[in-house]
Amino acid sequence: MSEHKVATPEELALLDEMVAKARKAAAVIATYDQARVDHLCQAVGAKLYDLKVWAPLCDEAVDETGLGDKVTKRNKRNKVKLILRECLRHKSVGVIETIPEKGITKYAKPVGVIASLVPTTNPCLTPAGQILYAIKARDVLICSPHPRAKVVTNKCIDIIREVLVREGAPADIIQGIKNPTITLSQELMKRCDLTIATGGRPMVKSAYSTGVPAYGSGAGNATVIIDNTADTPERQAEAARNTRISKTSDFGSGCSCDGNLVIHESVYDAMVKALIAEGGYLATPEEAEKVKKVMWDETGHRLPGTVAIAPQKLAEAAGFTIPADRKFIMVTGGGKNDIGKEHFFSSEKLTTLLALFKYEGEFENALDMMRAIFEVGGKGHSCGIYSWDDSHIDRLGMAAPVSRIMVRQPNNKGNAGAPNNGMPPTSSMGCGTWGGNIVSENITLKHYMNTTWVSRVILTDMPPMQELFGEFYHDGMDEE
Repeated sequence: MSEHKVATPEELALLDEMVAKARKAAAVIATYDQARVDHLCQAVGAKLYDLKVWAPLCDEAVDETGLGDKVTKRNKRNKVKLILRECLRHKSVGVIETIPEKGITKYAKPVGVIASLVPTTNPCLTPAGQILYAIKARDVLICSPHPRAKVVTNKCIDIIREVLVREGAPADIIQGIKNPTITLSQELMKRCDLTIATGGRPMVKSAYSTGVPAYGSGAGNATVIIDNTADTPERQAEAARNTRISKTSDFGSGCSCDGNLVIHESVYDAMVKALIAEGGYLATPEEAEKVKKVMWDETGHRLPGTVAIAPQKLAEAAGFTIPADRKFIMVTGGGKNDIGKEHFFSSEKLTTLLALFKYEGEFENALDMMRAIFEVGGKGHSCGIYSWDDSHIDRLGMAAPVSRIMVRQPNNKGNAGAPNNGMPPTSSMGCGTWGGNIVSENITLKHYMNTTWVSRVILTDMPPMQELFGEFYHDGMDEE
């Protein structure tokens, strides 16, 4: 966000006007029944999923921000379809759940006015996904775009507004700040009922400091373990293919894109060959050093010029060339002694660069390297595993300080929900206390609603005292 020390009176007046409009729209949508909100979700979803609408937005997003890939960014419209599927499968008006044996009835209520901080990497997908959940929950949304993406984000918002008006709903169910600044975003969050902050940790901390409830996302540094059971050409090809899909989507701009592979020594060479067959370019040690210098400064601070760019452009920036058919660059990260704050390749990349690490011996060594990588960055977000040993998968599930683990599937396709897994679809992923967030799950419909629990009397549910206290029970504990 571009920064103002103090918002001008004109800016604050404009913001107050937007919030007033939002409150008025909120009063209207709060009266809608389930059929009405479902119809609106379908109308908005259909418009945004239309490739004739979505493709130009993707092109403009890349042109405006300089980030990402126009071709693969178009695939992100599938998230709209998944979120719509999720919306239509759940109730959000009136009674949404009954638990007769507990005497509980749950009623859904709108949250109200939501402030959305939109990241530059997903300037259209974020408002598109959030507005579907907001409409379903009978909320309204005010978006504060990233300044580098303010034009295309507001264009996406205007398309949604046109659909709402066409369907007889208030356009102000969604609004966008035309000229966002840090100060305006902070003022917006103070005036709304809930904030959803999708972006870097400073943004999330700012959201948490406003005194208003907030959901945030943490940084990513997705790490995938490939163990000794990836021991056939078919399994290696599958792992390499899914890595390529995850690494190259939108030129690696997403926090879920694979960043590090931790590969068992017995399959390491074969995996490198499989990755090359999928379009990987293995940099020489000299080339890797050049890449490091254009991606990080001497203190390890990530430089912006190489974020989410094609591998050919990344190589060019570093001072060498790679073939036109290469889809990502690989560097040899080393072993367990090559992970740490001072080893920049073990940190988040956010571009078409993949670090390869080799682990030796027992699976516990892979877990140790995984833990070390997350101490560098990305704790709380995600990791993955290519293993056909359920005990290894279970041990990773027990050990990894992350909120989501993908088993033999692309991280960037699976983490936020996919047709072939059960992850709740979203464009915002909580990373728990590891990542400085309040939730360690995908932010979905339930997070957009308030819920009223109505409790009726049931038969007394209390076990005998001896069963309850076990070996610590004694006669003096009997009830009078």
